Amino acid sequence: MNKVVQVENLSLSLNGREILKDINFEVLQGEIFTIVGGSGSGKTSITKCIVGLWKPTEGKVEVFGKDINTLSIKELDSLRKDIGYVFQGSALFDSLKVWENVGFYYLERTNMSQKEIRQLALEKLRLVGLDEDVLELYPSELSGGMKKRVGIARAIATDPKLIIYDEPTSGLDPITSRMIDDLILSLRDKMGTTSIVVSHDLISAFSISDRIMVLKDGRTVQIGSPQDILSSEIPFVKEFLRSGFTHRINL
Repeated sequence: MNKVVQVENLSLSLNGREILKDINFEVLQGEIFTIVGGSGSGKTSITKCIVGLWKPTEGKVEVFGKDINTLSIKELDSLRKDIGYVFQGSALFDSLKVWENVGFYYLERTNMSQKEIRQLALEKLRLVGLDEDVLELYPSELSGGMKKRVGIARAIATDPKLIIYDEPTSGLDPITSRMIDDLILSLRDKMGTTSIVVSHDLISAFSISDRIMVLKDGRTVQIGSPQDILSSEIPFVKEFLRSGFTHRINL
C-alpha cells in the first residue's frame, strides 16, 4: 500500500524549547491515523510540519513522496491543494456566507463565476449532511456542529487526497461528536481520502482509527491498532487511557 506521509527522525525546537524529538511514523493510503496525547505533547506541531508551516530542526517529512523541506513556495502551494485542513475552532470567516467560506479557495485563486462556486459549495455541503438552506447563512447563525461540518466542507472543496483534522470533536456534545466521527469515516469511504486526526477524544480515536500514535512530551510512546493500544502494558499508555476515558469502555 502506498505511503501518503513518511516522517523520519523528526525533531523540532522553537525558541530553544524542544517540542518534538525523534518522531517516526508513516500513514498509508486510505488510512485513518490518529495522534493522541496530553496538552502540549506535540500533536498539532506534527501536523504543522506535515503541511510545511514549521521546518523541522532535524529529520525529514515526505508527503506524496515529496520532501516538504526541499520544495519551493510554489511547489509547496501546489502540494497543499491536495491537503485539506480542518481547524480546531472551524476557523470560518465571520464576514463571509457559508457558500463563500466553503468556496474560498476558488474565490481567491480562480476565475470561476460565483454561480459555479456556489454550486460547488452546495455539492460539498451535501457530502457533510447540509443542504442549500445554509448557503446564505453566516457562521454566527450556525450551531457548533454545523460550523464544524462547514469547516470540513471547506477542507474537501479541492478534493484533497489527505485530510488533517485538528481536534474535530472539540467543544461538541457527545451525540454531535459521534456524528462527526461517522462523517470522517463516510468521507474516507466516499472520497478515498487518507486522514490524520489529532484528538483528545479517546472515544472518537478508538471508534474511527486504523492506527493510533500515543505521544508524551514530544516523543512517541506507542503506535499500533486500537486493540494494540487498549491492551498495552506500557505504564504511561495504561494511565493515559484510565485518565482519558470519560465513558465506560471495555479495557
